[in-house]
Amino acid sequence: MPNYKKYLVLIPGIILAFILYTLSQGINNIIGIELLGYEKSPISTAMIAILSGILFGNIFQIREIFLKGLDFTQKNILKLGIICLGIQLKPFEFLEFGKIAIPLIIICIVSVLFVIKLISKKIIIPKRMSYLISVGSTVCGTTAIMAMAPVINAKKNEVSYAIANITLFGILSMLIYPYFANFYFNGESLFIGLFLGTAIHETAQVAAAGLIYDQQFNSPETLNISTITKLIRNTFLIIMIPLFAYLYSRGQIKKRKYSILSIFPYFVLGFIAMIIFRNLGDYVFIDNQNETWSSIVENIKILSKIFLTMAMAAIGLSTNLREIKNMGYKPFLVGFVAMATVGFISIITIEIFINYII
Repeated sequence: MPNYKKYLVLIPGIILAFILYTLSQGINNIIGIELLGYEKSPISTAMIAILSGILFGNIFQIREIFLKGLDFTQKNILKLGIICLGIQLKPFEFLEFGKIAIPLIIICIVSVLFVIKLISKKIIIPKRMSYLISVGSTVCGTTAIMAMAPVINAKKNEVSYAIANITLFGILSMLIYPYFANFYFNGESLFIGLFLGTAIHETAQVAAAGLIYDQQFNSPETLNISTITKLIRNTFLIIMIPLFAYLYSRGQIKKRKYSILSIFPYFVLGFIAMIIFRNLGDYVFIDNQNETWSSIVENIKILSKIFLTMAMAAIGLSTNLREIKNMGYKPFLVGFVAMATVGFISIITIEIFINYII
């Protein structure tokens, strides 16, 4: 087979994933904007894509012609989406909240990882599943899960289960926490924003929670603080993926030759490069209000969402619900404990800051 033909076989699956992305975006706009009346839908298109993929993939038999392209989308287009995600991160904006947010995020991450490790030993769930739930709960939800999956060779059904887990508890947090935080923190936008940014899994869900709070309590400051806090939290993806790759693989050192270079996720370097690219571009062009640069940034952001959502659609289409059912309820229990832990630790840490630092 000529070299170009091995790429042609990928096209049907990639097109199918893109079609499902397009349908998911349309459904999201109808529900979030037309029916619920939001200016920007609080529902994650990625969530709709993976759920739609699971639905279609289990009702209809996916033909073999699509399988190679779907697999390529899950592994390679996913990585491209994560690289493009780096364009959203502007570390220079974080300085105002960094002194508070970074220690808070680190404490939450360490606490959740410790709790998940303990409970995973007690109720016994697969090692890969505990890693996926851990990184999804502590860093950036489904994006972190999908970034971690190829590094630890997670199975498709494990990825889908972990994403469903994180999505379910993230949505619950998104709907409940804005009202709870307003009551608990007595309307203080700084503390509410920090809480929403650290206690909710998904970037889209954090933005939605901040938007809900803003619309209910007229506080755009909370929306900004929660979003910036979440973006700071997202940067920990750079650390967590190589760390988890090492922790997962170290037990296999005796079985085979081991090198950190063999497990290092090199697409993370692209992610870092994109962050640098964004900040250098801002430094050069932003003062001049360069419309071309702003357009480039926005287009890369759009591409990131498209690529990541296509990957989620591909995972959904490849998911077998019967196999997920066989995994049982235990991973969901771990996910619930993770959600409760990150929320509780966030509150305690903010309370310490209020009472002893300010």
